[in-house]
Amino acid sequence: MLRTGCKLQICEVDKRAAPDYQTAMAHFPKARALDRSTPPTLATLTILAGVSAMVMNMFLPSLAEMAEYYGVPYAMIQLSVPLYLGVSALLQLIIGPISDKIGRRPVLLWGLVLFLIATLGCILAPNAMVFLLFRMMQASIAVCMVLSRAVVRDITDEKGAASMIGYVTMGMAMVPMIAPMVGGALDEAFGWHSVFWAFFGVGLATYLLVWFDLGETGTPSGLTLSKQFRQYPELLTSPRFWGYSLASAFASGAFFAYLGGAPFVGKEIFGMSPFYLGLALGAPAIGYGIGNGLTGAYAARVGINNMVLWGSILTLIGMLISLVLFYVGLGTAWSFFGLMTFVGLGNGLVIPNATAGFLSVRPHLAGTASGLGAAIMIGGGALLAAVAGAMLSSKTGAYPLLWLQVATCFAGILAIRVVIRREKQLKAQGL
Repeated sequence: MLRTGCKLQICEVDKRAAPDYQTAMAHFPKARALDRSTPPTLATLTILAGVSAMVMNMFLPSLAEMAEYYGVPYAMIQLSVPLYLGVSALLQLIIGPISDKIGRRPVLLWGLVLFLIATLGCILAPNAMVFLLFRMMQASIAVCMVLSRAVVRDITDEKGAASMIGYVTMGMAMVPMIAPMVGGALDEAFGWHSVFWAFFGVGLATYLLVWFDLGETGTPSGLTLSKQFRQYPELLTSPRFWGYSLASAFASGAFFAYLGGAPFVGKEIFGMSPFYLGLALGAPAIGYGIGNGLTGAYAARVGINNMVLWGSILTLIGMLISLVLFYVGLGTAWSFFGLMTFVGLGNGLVIPNATAGFLSVRPHLAGTASGLGAAIMIGGGALLAAVAGAMLSSKTGAYPLLWLQVATCFAGILAIRVVIRREKQLKAQGL
């Protein structure tokens, strides 16, 4: 638990309007590494966010080998992507309320224990069905992503949260860029099981880091879980909550569709090896790092709504360029994966700002909002990943995936326009 003095200071800072990440952090008791009586370090929050990203995409270059290992069609083993995302979305509906009730720390620790058990199950699975069951159980790692954001909101205000989330996710942007490459290299050198042994090692190290560095940052709600869940309507009846959540969902949907379809495009259409496919799959992370850097630097002064709007527009531009190149016969692996950096750029601009937005609609429900908003975001992503995987074939090429991404970009622009219009209405009413 954080010392009383630290908690009081955090509560006081929440009442100030810290304009950006550096100013917000200057008001807090200085974090000391591996001292859970102080707020968690930036490195700890970054690692928590990064672990979730790693588990999501590090094994993607191994999908073809895994299908061969279990003797099943590629489409079946590809279900490990949307099933994982779907369970992750469901878990995030309960992670937030439970953490609001009993605290962030115990939920994080138990989620990591379940992840470690599930990872061993994936390694030892005798057939594809058992593997898929344990892969779904691996979604318990979602506690790291959900609660890293909730912890940020625990210790800063709306603008500070947008900047801080931007810096945290900028730091972890290297993970989805490097992880598929590392996964592809491990696959070629030691086989696909080695990727899951790497998951186990990282999961164990993360558990120890949380144990020693992350004390309790949340304030118990004092409500029963049933009352916590009955507070969902307070969020679900807010147009701003829906606008931010859907803007985030459509932006991430373009990326999740990519996760569901790009391994097939790279392997079956462009004939890439696991290592080079892993290298190419990390392309969006380059844009993601840039986008998060821009969020950290400019969110407080430009405004989160403008950041979300421009992120959606830039993603749309990149996908339209890629689509046109394929239609005129100039589409290549370089253009396909290279222009996916726009998806990462858009995600880096949209997700931290939209997340800060839906966390701040009802600040006293930050944990619940984090879980519900993430469930909407990842649930939509799971659906899009499944659709992308089902639509692609050697005959269709990359067209279905690109059209799907274009559609999500348009929808994201509409969603943030709802927020902008609603805030103008509230301002006109003096609220």
